[in-house]
Amino acid sequence: MDAKTGFFYLFSVVLLYAAFRVVTARNPVHAVLHLMLAFSQAAGVWLLLKAEFLAIVLVLVYLGAVMVLFMFVVMMLDIREDALRQGFWKHFPLAATMGVLIALEMAAILMGGFGGMDEPKALAVVLDAAGNVVPYSNAKALGQLMYTKYLYPVEIASVILLVGMVAAIALTLRRRKDSKAIDPALQVRVRSADRVRLVKVTATQKAAADSVVVSAGEEKKA
Repeated sequence: MDAKTGFFYLFSVVLLYAAFRVVTARNPVHAVLHLMLAFSQAAGVWLLLKAEFLAIVLVLVYLGAVMVLFMFVVMMLDIREDALRQGFWKHFPLAATMGVLIALEMAAILMGGFGGMDEPKALAVVLDAAGNVVPYSNAKALGQLMYTKYLYPVEIASVILLVGMVAAIALTLRRRKDSKAIDPALQVRVRSADRVRLVKVTATQKAAADSVVVSAGEEKKA
């Protein structure tokens, strides 16, 4: 067994363990941490398959953005574990039936779906006119294909994501009664006279007499 096969089995075992712990962990924070571990091991498998672009995207997008967002959301929300466990055994038969059905479908596809396919051939070597081997990059080839042949679908997908982001921000920042937002223009034009006002208060005769009595009492104690 070579080093590549050993790394594949290592990544696969850790990936299966992390995926199992995502489902069985009682603490939501632990489940999210195991999901991040599963994504990192999947990125390692993609690297072994020489799909560098997919591995980098999996690390940057999911581990660097999506999973960190999940972690902050889970940590900020006050999730009650006792409320989550209520009704577990009530819905367990339906969930178990669906899980077994999905497992059987995946087994049928994985075991019988690839029987008529040929064995994978070796990757083609890129040669120049002189017959020398040219360095080949999957990420570069995929980028050239996306921004030449599939430029319009990529632009449409980016516009759809931009619309979704703007809509989410608009829904979050809509005017509410309990909102405490302040207009920045008013903060810039603020003056000290508008915030603090000094009022001169004259002392009354009663206050002056009380102060004399207090001072006299202090002198007697001394």
